[in-house]
This record gives sequence, C-alpha cells and structure tokens, in this order.
Amino acid sequence: MERVVIVDRQGRRIGTEEKIQAHAAGGTLHLAFCVFVLDAAGRLLLQRRADQKYHFPGLWSNSCCGHPRPGEGVVAAAERRLGEEFGFTTALRPVTAFTYYAEDAVSGLAEHEYAHVLVGRADGCEPAPAPEEIGDWCWLAPPQASADAACRPGRYTPWFRRLITEQPVSAWLE
Repeated sequence: MERVVIVDRQGRRIGTEEKIQAHAAGGTLHLAFCVFVLDAAGRLLLQRRADQKYHFPGLWSNSCCGHPRPGEGVVAAAERRLGEEFGFTTALRPVTAFTYYAEDAVSGLAEHEYAHVLVGRADGCEPAPAPEEIGDWCWLAPPQASADAACRPGRYTPWFRRLITEQPVSAWLE
C-alpha cells in the first residue's frame, strides 16, 4: 500500500495517508512535485500520461509528477521519479511551490496538492519512457505549449495548464 505525505497549508508534513484515499473526491492536501525538464534548445519535455493511469489518463503534462515517499526529500523523490518514468536522471532544482485542487471527471478522483516545481536540463539525454507511465512524449517550446494549453485545455492536466499559462518557464532557468 503506497502512502503519501499529508501537509498543512504551509506545506509542513503532518502525517501520511494511503495514496488512493488521499485522492478520493474532496482530496486530502498532500505533498507532490512537478518536474520541468528542458533541452539545450530550451524545449520542454512533455509526456502524455498512459491510458491506464488511475486519474487524468491520456492527458499531456509536464515532464513528470509524483509524490515523495514518507521520509524522502522532494528533490530526491523528483529525481528518482524522473528516472522511473523517463529512464534518465538529471540534477533538479526547486523554483516555486503552489497549492491546487482538481477533480478528474473520468475517475472521480481528485488532486489536492502542495506541489513543488523543479527544473532541470536534459542535454544529451535520450528519453526511454516506461510504457505503464507514459503513452507518448515530445519536446515543445514553452510558448507553444502555453498557447496550445490555452486553446485546447482538455488535452492537458489541470496542474500543467495552470503552470504553463501562468508562469514564465524561461525565468526558472535563470
């Protein structure tokens, strides 16, 4: 049984809860991360979530997302998860954090997360995605991703739409 870290509104760890229970409708606020990996040309690595994902399946999103395990640091967890999903790792650094809530109409599950955003470079890395996690992937310039997410929001996860349309991804690289 996988557990997530429950946090208060300031992101302080206060306990754990079984993962699916934390994602039930209404959702318990829990710790998460969103990774944005860029290549030497400044393109963003996007993934289309596998169709068998338990929530928000088949939607395009940022490079990878996940939850730290109890006792695991956010950066270490994000680097671990990037390796599990895309088959490579790179140094990641935190750039911001935000809280959001989103319900998945298909599964009936919800995300209520205090999410850390991390960025890294993948110069020379060749993605080798895990098919149970990733249905497709591509490199796309952040302005193109932002414009497409604004025009066709139903193709993207709610957290990615919020980040890519409200945040200047290029500023995170400075």
